[in-house]
Amino acid sequence: MEIALLDESRYAEQMDEIVLPSLNACREEGGMQPADHTYSGAPLRALANKQPLHYVCYDWHRFDKLDVPGASPTFRGAMVIAHGFSEFAAKFDELAWYFLLAGYSVCIMEHRGHGYSPHDNANGDTTIWIDDWHRWVADLAKFCHNVGRHYAEGEDLAIFAHSMGGGITAAMLERYAYVVDKAILSAPMIKPKTGAPNWLASAVCGLNCDLGRGMAKAPGQHEYSSQINWARHPGASHARVQWCEDMRVRDAHYQPSAASNEWVRQALRMCKAVLRERMCAHISVPVLLFQASDDVWVHNEGEDEFVKRVKQAGGDIVMYRFDACHAIFTMPNAVYAPYLKTMLRFLQSGEKVSVLE
Repeated sequence: MEIALLDESRYAEQMDEIVLPSLNACREEGGMQPADHTYSGAPLRALANKQPLHYVCYDWHRFDKLDVPGASPTFRGAMVIAHGFSEFAAKFDELAWYFLLAGYSVCIMEHRGHGYSPHDNANGDTTIWIDDWHRWVADLAKFCHNVGRHYAEGEDLAIFAHSMGGGITAAMLERYAYVVDKAILSAPMIKPKTGAPNWLASAVCGLNCDLGRGMAKAPGQHEYSSQINWARHPGASHARVQWCEDMRVRDAHYQPSAASNEWVRQALRMCKAVLRERMCAHISVPVLLFQASDDVWVHNEGEDEFVKRVKQAGGDIVMYRFDACHAIFTMPNAVYAPYLKTMLRFLQSGEKVSVLE
C-alpha cells in the first residue's frame, strides 16, 4: 500500500481542492451525552451545562465510493483521534485523510471545553476548565465504546492520541481494559511543562482553586492571540501550522487557549495517577509511543518513565523518538513520512507500507 503525502508547496491548495471535499462527502456529525460515572462506578458530579459532547466521524464506506486514487480497497476498522489541549477536530483533517486512505473510518470527539463541545467557564472567555480528570477519561472511554466500536463494525478499533489526549488515553488504557485494540500515543502528556516545577504549579493552582478561583486563568496564561509563536513549533512545516491557525482565526469555537487553575490541578493529578506502577500494569493492548526531541509542552522523562513501567509490568509497548516539535504531525514531509509509515506498520501488523513524500 502506498500513501502520498500532500505537497507542502501546494498545501493549502490541495487541502481545499482534494482533502476537504472528500472529507465533507463522508462526514457525519453528532453529539454524545457525557459519561455520568467513572470506571469504578462512582458518580461524576452533575454539571450545569448538560449539552452533548460534539464529535465528527468520517465513514470509510462512503469514502470508498469516491474512488480516490491510492485509497485502500480494504476496510480495516476505525481510528479514534483524541486531540490535545486547546485543539479541535478539524486540526486533524490531514491525518484523518491519511487514515481513510489506509482503510479506516475516523472518529474524533472534541473534549469538554474544546471546539463545539460544551464549555463550562462562567467567565465567557477562552479559558479551559474541567472539574475532575476522571471525566475526561470516562467521556473518552464512552466515546470509544459507543461510537468508535460502531464505526469499526467488528474490525479493529485503534486510537491516535496527542498530548493531553495522550495523557487521557494512557489513563483510559489503565482503567478500561480492551476499550480499544491498539493505541498510538504521540507526545503524550504524561508530565506536562507548566512553566514552573510541577509541585509548585500544583500547590499554587490548587490554592487558587480552594479560594474559589478554579475557573480563572492559571498564572502565566493569556487570552487567545492569532500571532503564531514559532518558538513553540521548532522545525515545523510553516504551511501546516499556518493552515491550522487560519482555521482558529475564522472560528471562535477553536480559540479556547488558556488553562484554568482547575485544569492545571486536574491535569497534574491525572499525570501522577498514570505513572503509578500498579496502574501501568493494567494496560492490556499494544501501545506505540512517539517522543518529540524538541518538545516545549511535555517532559520527555515522563514518557520514558511510563514506557519503563509498562514494560516492567509485561506490557506491549514500543517507543520511537523523532527529531521533531511537540506536534509531530505538523512537521515537514521528511519527518511526517516515517512517522506515518511507523503508525501504519504498527496498525497493520507487518503489511508492506510505503509513504511517499
